[in-house]
Amino acid sequence: MIANLPDKTGKSIDQWLALVTTSGAAKHGEIVKWLKGEHAVSHGYANLIAHRFLSAASTAGQSEDALISAQYAGKESLRPIYQALRTKLAAFGSDVEFAPKKAYVSVRRSKQFALVQPSTKTRMDLGIQIKGRRAEGRLEESGSWNSMVSHRVKLEHVGDVDQELLGWLREAYEQA
Repeated sequence: MIANLPDKTGKSIDQWLALVTTSGAAKHGEIVKWLKGEHAVSHGYANLIAHRFLSAASTAGQSEDALISAQYAGKESLRPIYQALRTKLAAFGSDVEFAPKKAYVSVRRSKQFALVQPSTKTRMDLGIQIKGRRAEGRLEESGSWNSMVSHRVKLEHVGDVDQELLGWLREAYEQA
């Protein structure tokens, strides 16, 4: 949806976020109403813009390190898995970006192709966006877990970051 935003609305996500900042709207419903009423943005795109705006506002002023530390507080045993993933993903290319949010890290190229989320004290969930790939083995459909990705892999040990997983991630990276 973000990639289609300029074609469908005439503005990029960054342009919309700048406009919302000047609107004075502070709550999700207010932002959606303002975008729909003042700019004739469809409900789906208005909802997306509002979510992005509020997500950015909730993490504003926090460093990447602070966000990551907060995610792994009480889940420190999972941090080596994150570090292994980050190292392997960064090796895909200089265009890989890591964008920590409050509860997860978005991994992007031109668009998000993965997300890393410490879900429990003993399990990390890796979301992967792969078009046309059937779920198989530990690569399961994301279902209701997260609509921003098509698949999920549950990770519990650094050894779970293996060649099979990296193959799926490479596929997603190349599609992004």
